[in-house]
Amino acid sequence: MDRALTVPTPLNPERERLVQPLNPPPELAAAVQGRTWARDLVGEAGGAVHRLIGGPSEADLYLKHGRDAAARDITDEMVRLRWLAHHVRTPQVVHFTATEDEAWLLTTALPGRTAYDRMTADPSSAPEVVDHLAAFLKQLHAIPLDRCPFDSGAALRMRLAHDRMEAGLVETEDFDETRQGWTAQQVWDQITALRPADDDRVVTHGDYSLDNILIADDGGVGCIDVGRAGSADRYQDIAIVWSNLAEFGANLQARFLTAYGIAAPDQARLQFHLGLDEFF
Repeated sequence: MDRALTVPTPLNPERERLVQPLNPPPELAAAVQGRTWARDLVGEAGGAVHRLIGGPSEADLYLKHGRDAAARDITDEMVRLRWLAHHVRTPQVVHFTATEDEAWLLTTALPGRTAYDRMTADPSSAPEVVDHLAAFLKQLHAIPLDRCPFDSGAALRMRLAHDRMEAGLVETEDFDETRQGWTAQQVWDQITALRPADDDRVVTHGDYSLDNILIADDGGVGCIDVGRAGSADRYQDIAIVWSNLAEFGANLQARFLTAYGIAAPDQARLQFHLGLDEFF
């Protein structure tokens, strides 16, 4: 018989729903026993993400599970989490188990709420949130590049993008509004024409979206979903957060760029990286 699904902490029904527990491997089972499982409905990217809710004195944990390509992505994230933990605030790896075609990653939860949640719940806080986003991105981009063992540059990402296009894995129905109705080949042609001649390389997050940055009540900022982190052009991150901020107004987009230190954005680089991101 399924155990009753009760939740001691609030759920956001638009972003997660209660589910029955999975059957984790024996070495993981003890760490998740007795918790209530809530599946994340946002940004799963092929794997399943669950918030594991404990009792009043227990902090939440997060569990990612995937098979095949998703398992490889989860493994990539585990390795990057362990490296990034020495430089910026990230979830801590509690347990990781992988087989040839399956992976399980259990982490702590970061304190705070996502930048998107904060701006949506309290629009008056948006300027302060934007300043946090810019400051944290500058901190991330300031990590010494020679210490980064991961390549996430345009050459690699374009090879992966082309492979996904050839395999029919690009979800064209999810393209941004400016590319609605386009084929994957049309976007490929666009980014091929826009590709910069060089990369202004820094350590990048890889998916610097409003949902992947958490801001605590004390102002501390951290990041999640770091499976694409690595050495790449700084506009890889700038383009995504700049595009996300469009929902909240051009003035906040401009505020972010100014706070980061960009007086005149490189529009070609912005559009190249936004187009490239459509493939993932």
